[in-house]
Amino acid sequence: MPRNKFTASALLTVIVVSFIGALVQLATFRLANHIENNFGYQPNKAGVEQFLSELNQPTFAQAGADAVAKAKGKDVYLYRYADQAHRKVYGTPFTAWNQGQMGSCVAFGWGVSAYIGQATDHATGELQNPPLECDVSAIYGGSRTAGRMPPVSVAGYSDGSYGAAAARWVSGKCKTPGIGGILYKQKYGSVDLTTYSIPLTREWGNSGVPLDLAKEANKHTARAVAQVKTWEELSAALESGFCVPICSNVGFAATNVRDEDGFLPRGGQWNHCMSLISIRHAANAPENGMKRPRDGALCLNSWGPRSCSGPKLPADQPDGSFWIERKDVEAILAQGDSFAIGGVNGFAYRDLDHGGWLQPGDNNESK
Repeated sequence: MPRNKFTASALLTVIVVSFIGALVQLATFRLANHIENNFGYQPNKAGVEQFLSELNQPTFAQAGADAVAKAKGKDVYLYRYADQAHRKVYGTPFTAWNQGQMGSCVAFGWGVSAYIGQATDHATGELQNPPLECDVSAIYGGSRTAGRMPPVSVAGYSDGSYGAAAARWVSGKCKTPGIGGILYKQKYGSVDLTTYSIPLTREWGNSGVPLDLAKEANKHTARAVAQVKTWEELSAALESGFCVPICSNVGFAATNVRDEDGFLPRGGQWNHCMSLISIRHAANAPENGMKRPRDGALCLNSWGPRSCSGPKLPADQPDGSFWIERKDVEAILAQGDSFAIGGVNGFAYRDLDHGGWLQPGDNNESK
């Protein structure tokens, strides 16, 4: 009898342990799947080199020579232009976008960069009306199909893309003339793009953007795109108001809590696309409020406003963003798939005037 009791007890223990193990395995799978779905960058070195070979001035040092030569090393906070435009159009503050459970980060990085760039054009008087937010579904679909070289008719339903393909689409430099560019979050006939739709984005990622909408997008193209590979190029681009979507495998998973100056440290590997939208220089401290002066760029992620927390500097730094140090920026740029997006007048130098609201203000934390 004691032996039977022992056997039953042992069997029960095995069942409980197995059940717990299964739960842990399921949770691990779900976490891994969640992380994977929040990325979506597929490196394509040959594709990048092909696109660069099609440009007369492939690097920002060449295409943006005027901006590089005239750069003054100023701190610039381009998200403030987006916030002004967003409040005018939507009546709400600008914040980080959210790609959800789909590997569409490249489209989000390029879409939000184009939006902030157009908001800057509006603030400088180069664009009459404040812009609508840029649609990401067309950028995603275009970068997987017509934005490839050679073009792809059916790309399949697996997630992901790369920066140079998005650059080709957004700039309207596709092999087929008259297609590619930017659509906005609005209705186009029976197609409603006012709200991000994962099913639609995935469908266009497989079969491409419908031809009539691909032609419509061509009415609004990026006037210039150029590869950014150095800190000097990045600094000059941002100072003149040109955002830089970045694609790399450099991760920031060490912690999701920003330090006292709003920075996150490098950690882990993310096959991911984000957007660099502001620049801050150690040489400008203490005026810029940094407690530990460092060269850095503000990185806007596409995981919504609650993807990270902790102190923000300046106080109006968008939720869902974090500063990254120069050495980490340089590691990203060295991978070669990051591009500046030009304004209405291409990459002409602009001496942006932020006025009194450039002051860093009080440090606060996102909740």
